[in-house]
Amino acid sequence: MGEDLVEAPPSPPPNAEPLQTFSNESKKSRFISLPRIKFDGDWRKYAAVKVSSEFDSEGSVFFNKISARVFDGIAKIKGSFQRSGSGEIRSPQLGFVTKYLSVLYDHEDRNTLVTASADLPKRLQLKLVTDVQAQQGELKLLTSLADPRYRAELSCDVPSIGLPRAVVTFPNGEVKLEDEIQDQRRVLSINGFVAGKFMNGLCMAGYNDNNVNLKYKYKDEEMTIVPSISFPSKELSLGFKRQFNPLNKLSYFYDFNSTAWSAVYKHQPIDDFKVKVGYDSKVRLGWASAWVGKENLGAKKAPMKVKFQVMLQVPQDDVKSSAVLFRVKKRVDL
Repeated sequence: MGEDLVEAPPSPPPNAEPLQTFSNESKKSRFISLPRIKFDGDWRKYAAVKVSSEFDSEGSVFFNKISARVFDGIAKIKGSFQRSGSGEIRSPQLGFVTKYLSVLYDHEDRNTLVTASADLPKRLQLKLVTDVQAQQGELKLLTSLADPRYRAELSCDVPSIGLPRAVVTFPNGEVKLEDEIQDQRRVLSINGFVAGKFMNGLCMAGYNDNNVNLKYKYKDEEMTIVPSISFPSKELSLGFKRQFNPLNKLSYFYDFNSTAWSAVYKHQPIDDFKVKVGYDSKVRLGWASAWVGKENLGAKKAPMKVKFQVMLQVPQDDVKSSAVLFRVKKRVDL
């Protein structure tokens, strides 16, 4: 549902000529001519269609998506489905999205998820998410100050089954208040974290489900060190990164309790291509992968709008079962 919203005001509708009537030669009947729509500029801004298809060799599955902006970009119609190697269609979904309303229909579950929002005075926003099949939803009231680093959110279930939940975000942390059931009684749960600069680095303390995590992060142009400890489990870990030059970087992680470790070496000669080699002792697996296109982005800005990944996995205990996996994603704009 997290689609980017269109903030620009809608353009005026296309010009249409008025209805005209005319008679035939015998004047026995009259016909109505259809209005002729005049589109000013590029027709694609009225119905821009985007199609993407991704293939994952591990599951032999195609992931297909299609979307079209309609009504001069005010709304978007989108659909998605998966196709297995045998041609079976799975998880078809159809959605209609605008700035203040989105409707997503899941054909497999025969269910619809509706999200509606409204802007209120004094930097307030109201948002309602409804699961039609379950007849349940969530109502949120969000507020922000002139400084976007300060935010507050108040939410409750619909129909209400407990106290509202609250989240307060500020520059140095976040606090969450929630009503929970523990040992068959309702209690107020408090979670969150605070962070601040300390000794040329960043120190963070987090509290979640009666666990405290302390973490310190030191970073300069060449090196990053992140020690971390949790209480009451006393789990201690260390993260380390070394940037040798703009093209090469080494990452290392060690868990002192389990003695498990992992390492990744990355070489990126150009912006749209990189190679990684790594090992994970926890699963006893070595691997190497190559990426065409940015790893954490879609295919929109990849070369020829094609994103490609190939990976070699080598189990330490059974080298003969090594596997080559790949993913290909292609996007087409119509």
